[in-house]
Amino acid sequence: MNTQNDRNAYWKANLQLVTICLVIWFVVSYVFGILLVDQLNTIRLGGYKLGFWFAQQGSIYTFVALIFFYAARMNVIDKKFNVHED
Repeated sequence: MNTQNDRNAYWKANLQLVTICLVIWFVVSYVFGILLVDQLNTIRLGGYKLGFWFAQQGSIYTFVALIFFYAARMNVIDKKFNVHED
């Protein structure tokens, strides 16, 4: 990354990825686990109510999946802007 435009584009791509991850995490943990819990509790998953599952396990599983998703996407972005590790 030699120019300021490259640096700005890299930072913009990074912020977009972080924003996507935070929105997904918010929807799964807050919206599904708190706001829509009553509607989701009408559905069962493995014997448990889906709203309860999202509040207790789903948000944690989603967070771990987002960590791996973020790392993989950052590797792609790093290679695109030629700042990857060898």
